[in-house]
Amino acid sequence: MITMSALPADTRSSAVWAQPVDSVAAMLDTDTTGGLSGEEAAVRLRATGPNELDALPPMPIWRRVARQFVDPLVGLLIVAIGISTLAWAVEGADGLPVEAIVIAAIVIANAGIGAWQEERAVRAVAALRRLAGIHATVIRDGRTQVVSRTELVPGDLLVLAQGDAVGADCRLIETASLVIAEAALTGESAPVSKSSDATPTDTVLGDRSDMAYQGTAVASGRGIGIVVATGMRSELGRVASMIDAAESEPTPLEVQIDWLGRALGLAVLVLAGIVVATILLTSDVSTFRGYVDAVLVGVSLAVAAVPEGLPAILTIVLALGVQRMAAKQAIVKQLSSVETLGAASVICTDKTGTLTRNEMSVVAVVVPGGRAHLTGVGYVPIGRLVEADGDDVSDVVRDEVVALLHAGSIANDASLHLGADGSWEVRGDPTEIALLVAGQKLEITEPHQGRERVGEIPFDADRKLMSTLNEGAATGFVDTASSHVMFTKGAPDVLVDRCVAERAAGAVRPLTADRRAEIAAAVDALADEALRPLAVAYRPVDGHGPGSMPAESELILLGVVGIADPPRAEALEAVREAHAGGIRVVMITGDHPRTARSIGGQLGLGSGTDGTGRVVTGVELDAMSDDDLGAVVTEVDVYARVDPAHKLRIVRTLQSHGHVTAMTGDGVNDAPALKQADIGVAMGINGTEVSKEAADMILADDDFATILGAVREGREIFSDIRKFLRYLLASNTGEVLVVFLGVVFASWLGLEHGADGLAVPLLATQILWINLVTDGALALALGVDPAVEEVMSDPPRPVNARIIDRAMLRSIVVIGVATAFVGLVALDLRLEGGWLGGSGDLETARTMAFTTVVLAQVVNAFCSRSDTVSFVVGFFTNRLLWLAAVATVTAQVAVVHVPFLSSAFATEPLSSGEWGVCAVLAIAVLVPAEVSKWLLRRSADSER
Repeated sequence: MITMSALPADTRSSAVWAQPVDSVAAMLDTDTTGGLSGEEAAVRLRATGPNELDALPPMPIWRRVARQFVDPLVGLLIVAIGISTLAWAVEGADGLPVEAIVIAAIVIANAGIGAWQEERAVRAVAALRRLAGIHATVIRDGRTQVVSRTELVPGDLLVLAQGDAVGADCRLIETASLVIAEAALTGESAPVSKSSDATPTDTVLGDRSDMAYQGTAVASGRGIGIVVATGMRSELGRVASMIDAAESEPTPLEVQIDWLGRALGLAVLVLAGIVVATILLTSDVSTFRGYVDAVLVGVSLAVAAVPEGLPAILTIVLALGVQRMAAKQAIVKQLSSVETLGAASVICTDKTGTLTRNEMSVVAVVVPGGRAHLTGVGYVPIGRLVEADGDDVSDVVRDEVVALLHAGSIANDASLHLGADGSWEVRGDPTEIALLVAGQKLEITEPHQGRERVGEIPFDADRKLMSTLNEGAATGFVDTASSHVMFTKGAPDVLVDRCVAERAAGAVRPLTADRRAEIAAAVDALADEALRPLAVAYRPVDGHGPGSMPAESELILLGVVGIADPPRAEALEAVREAHAGGIRVVMITGDHPRTARSIGGQLGLGSGTDGTGRVVTGVELDAMSDDDLGAVVTEVDVYARVDPAHKLRIVRTLQSHGHVTAMTGDGVNDAPALKQADIGVAMGINGTEVSKEAADMILADDDFATILGAVREGREIFSDIRKFLRYLLASNTGEVLVVFLGVVFASWLGLEHGADGLAVPLLATQILWINLVTDGALALALGVDPAVEEVMSDPPRPVNARIIDRAMLRSIVVIGVATAFVGLVALDLRLEGGWLGGSGDLETARTMAFTTVVLAQVVNAFCSRSDTVSFVVGFFTNRLLWLAAVATVTAQVAVVHVPFLSSAFATEPLSSGEWGVCAVLAIAVLVPAEVSKWLLRRSADSER
């Protein structure tokens, strides 16, 4: 009996792929013919545990909710709730504390949304567990039996057949035309032929032809393997461990909002202290009520300085962005990820299924008459046969290509048919599917009609050939005088040597040495283009019936096809747009370096910053130190033959060098890097469940170009966030300065001390009203404002760039000061004893100042659409902004003229002339704002 300590820690530590079958069997104490006994399997199952992936312990819901409150801005809002409640209580607790209730609702809503989003993050490993499946076929006690895949143990003999999902990592001991699709794990686009021959110790994951891995699928053939690793010890388990270990970094927007929250918190504390001290020093306060009111004004102003609408508006803006992206086939799982993609400076992408369709296609055909190209990609049989320059091919070449594809469609076990829903349904080996699709493009719709198969020699990795024997009675290109025809396809280096002639221009001619050399050169040319060459031949046969196959020799060559998983047609334009926007595109694939270089070259990748066209492989990455890799990631943009650990390391290195990194992929092998990246993007159609759960965003159409649309959307969203943030902070700055400067210069403005000894230009209730009425609809309208600047013309913003840059701060200060100035002018125009010599009462003067500030903030909303672009650009494009402006002005009219509101906010009705003065003063804010923008534009032009 074998003990758990004797089992290999995983398939890597013991390098079982490099050991002979007998050594592996001895190490695992198993019989290569009879397998384990049932009793021994039960003992091992107790020792190793079920063949399943570890599940993350669920986090209690209370902890998820509590985590949402560990945020500076949320903490600031909680303080604001307490201050607002205290102010309401001091004023007599009349009615409801509306301000406190609104802020509390915002905080609770954001906590709920955040907790719900975190629930999604723990599903990635659960998806990996589901990938293991349900049943497996094993040999135990000398007989074949079906067991639950969770019961597989090291030493089991696992039986594999076409269509099976591999239930555990195993060392193959017997194969018969076994081909396994490993794209989900390794990124290899083409299914991999397997054999029992050992491979070298340093062989990378994708080249271990004697291994079958859990989570992959058998495309064709059959095999038997010794299970060497199960559960978390398998390669799939290693991926699960990396997903668990990958850290989800805060998004750039989250970092900036955290900074803003801390900065505002400090500013509010300082502001409250300064305002209260200034009021007490400049006013004749002698009663307790006066002191309370002084503190209340300072506290109200401090609360007004906090843009409590920011979290709610931010959430709404991001949610609307999610909806817009969904309409463009980009499904975003986490709200903050919407903006993150707009900040991406590097997009790391898998090749298979992302830049390409993961659908093999015949793209080139070499026949005696020359080389032709077949247009159209994927499994939809639409395309044309053309010359290299796009012209139609000659009749001779077309006839030769039709003959080749006809034969390739006959020696074929795949199926292709139109489904009931109008989509093409395929089954079988991707290479054979590619031949069927190519044949249907040339109207070869029923290749087997009249050619019943009576014998076959299945594909074998050693022979590299597949042959079928078919009846030859039907009309066609072959010698119909023969009773049967053998059709053969396979590797050109093997098949051409078995040919004695070739079919050219409808006739058979001997295959000379010169022609063999020409064919070899053509095959090499296909390989240099990263096309997989496949030769097709036939042989008229007499005297062979069912069950009797002729030798695969004396064949007549029809030609060679070049098969590839070509780039998506839209991917090239998407890469160009990314480069134009200052975004690097880095391809990281498990495919062969030659294939990676070819696809990269077609997409404009692979030259890197050093211009060498260097492709770095996984083996090279293993030999690099972190410092060496740091230098490489700044120069190289194509990586090949990599495994999940390599992808994860590349992403981490890019992040450590200050890049906001997006990662795209569709396979299990992409999942750890998808989670580690600043934003992970999974394919929705061909992507595995694992990659979808690990990602932040899913492309519903599997189109790389959709990512660029999402990048544009992300940049526009960030621009909108800056718009409403610019508006909120400029408006709040104006409110603060009106009160602060009004108190400091009270005697010069003609402000009289009231009965409580206070001399303030705005009352606490008026300050809170301004904050409530202007920070809502207007800010939200700016959050969905159409772009007034071309967001893709500039490079991504630096990862450490502040959301409030110098230009934005200048706009905030200019508009804030202008708002305070016009508000105080309105006050002074009505007050007696001030600079401007008014003759009105304090209540009316305050009402004018109050109204002017509100109207100035409406004007500010139009100014805040850009730091540099004039407000007249796209003036009427934002209908929601106009509706919000009308609603705000209407609400202010109601506060001034509706009796019960007028009483609540201590306002006096204004005449039409006074309303005109307020409007003119508010519009005057445009003057300094436009001058500031003109100066910034002039400065930017001079720097170019």
